[in-house]
Parts: sequence; C-alpha cells; structure tokens
Amino acid sequence: MSVEIGTAAPDFTMPTDGGGSVTLSALRGKPVVLYFYPKDDTSGCTSQACGFRDQLPDFSAVDATVIGVSKDSVASHDKFKAKHELTFTLASDTDGSVSEAYGVWVEKSMYGRKYMGLERATFLIDKDGVVQQVWRKVKVTGHVAAVLKAVKAL
Repeated sequence: MSVEIGTAAPDFTMPTDGGGSVTLSALRGKPVVLYFYPKDDTSGCTSQACGFRDQLPDFSAVDATVIGVSKDSVASHDKFKAKHELTFTLASDTDGSVSEAYGVWVEKSMYGRKYMGLERATFLIDKDGVVQQVWRKVKVTGHVAAVLKAVKAL
C-alpha cells in the first residue's frame, strides 16, 4: 500500500515515549509532520531527529506537530529522547502496521543482500487529515528545512 498526495492519511493509534499514546485523528485542526526512520540512535536517524529538535520552535510557530516513527520499542525511544534531548513525540510501531499502511516497510538492499526494512520517509498531513506532501527515500541533509518550508506554505 502507498499513501498519495491528496488522500486521507491512514489513522492510527501508537504507543509513544513516556508511556503515552498518539492518535492521528485526535490531532485534526493542526498540521502533522509524520516522519518514519529506520532505527533509534544510528547516525542518520540521530542527525535527522536532532534537526527536527533544533527546528521545533519554527514548527511550533505554525502550530505543527512533529512525530517520529520507528519499529523500536517505547523503552528504546525513551533512551533515544533522553540522550539527544529530543522534544517531540516518538511513536513505537513495533508490529509494523502503521509502516505497512503508509507503504514505508519496503525491500531494501545492502551489499547485495535483500531484506525488509523501514524506508526513511516523511508525510505532511494538513489540519483536515489530508496528505499534502510526501518525501520518500529521504536524504537527511536539508530535509528538515524542506519540510518546514512546506509546512509554512500550507
């Protein structure tokens, strides 16, 4: 399955860091930046998360919510957040259902070996729950700035 621009974002409820939970439909009325990343505390994922952390005041200024999603456990998210002083929600998709719904659980290849993994991707969802922008196979450098520019244009 794949999520396309102009379609309703698949709703979800996931456990989050700090023992909470997040439901997409409960965030209606404000834009949501939903970004999927492969693994807590790896170099690219840490760089991306710190980028969102550093720009969070700018996202907050336009009332946007940032949510990071990986298949890591809540306990792993708690450690990752504490270590890097992350100030936004990290959601735990341990069963992979949300990753499947958004089409980011994909076949990857490294050194000729094929395996299933989480594609680094970001979805910009408007206040009405409609997908306005999709970034797939994200390169970390410059990505947060591009997302912020798109949010401001909503």
